[in-house]
Amino acid sequence: MLLTIDIGNTTLTLGLFEGQKLGARWRLATDHERLPDEYGLQILGLLQNGGCSIAQLDGVCLSSVVPPITGRIITACKQYLNQDCFVVDHSVKTGINIQYDEPRAVGSDRICDTAAVMHLYGGPACVVDFGTATTFNAITKEGDYLGGAITPGINISAEALFSRTAKLPRVELAAPPAVIGRNTVHAIQSGLVFGYVSLVEGMVARFRKVLGDDMKVIATGGYAEIVARETGVFTTVAPWLTLYGMRILWDLNH
Repeated sequence: MLLTIDIGNTTLTLGLFEGQKLGARWRLATDHERLPDEYGLQILGLLQNGGCSIAQLDGVCLSSVVPPITGRIITACKQYLNQDCFVVDHSVKTGINIQYDEPRAVGSDRICDTAAVMHLYGGPACVVDFGTATTFNAITKEGDYLGGAITPGINISAEALFSRTAKLPRVELAAPPAVIGRNTVHAIQSGLVFGYVSLVEGMVARFRKVLGDDMKVIATGGYAEIVARETGVFTTVAPWLTLYGMRILWDLNH
């Protein structure tokens, strides 16, 4: 079995692959205070929950956009799983032509997403990854990664609204009954959810002008399903896309 770990700013996503099939998977809150021993014991507990023993584990593939936590997870996997992590970055074999001005600056999660899209769906494609930040990633028919756009994620947009205003309450990130809110809670939800949907639809339309009418639109990330419920712009919703990309990159490099 292969353990995949995607370290994001807000969530830590883990998945167990048996061959090409994704089995047990988990989303945890990213904790910047947790030490290697704590991560190690938690991962051991998750593996037990997923029915995988240390002896059954073939390797660990790691993608991270949070450098301070990367080393702790690597140490935890070495000490508790007896595994050296394969870390995804710009230097590994990907089969992707990264046309970014500075390839080193492309996040490993975006590399994984691109690999997964080309393997599973093909290009041209726009991958919209809903995380702490929302990224729009452009992939050509040939599999070239052109670049993209980065915008504040829906959750940190909400947090900014609550923290920077005196009277607006914290609300659930969910669509209200109607676009015109009849109370403060519904008005905030309308702006957050429907406003964000309009942002996504507008950006996708602009990407389509560049990549062509046959462009696929794939949504992924922890907040993808909240937005996808309110728009028909997505070809596919694949919340675990990054993990599949890590599985593909593992195979390419081993």
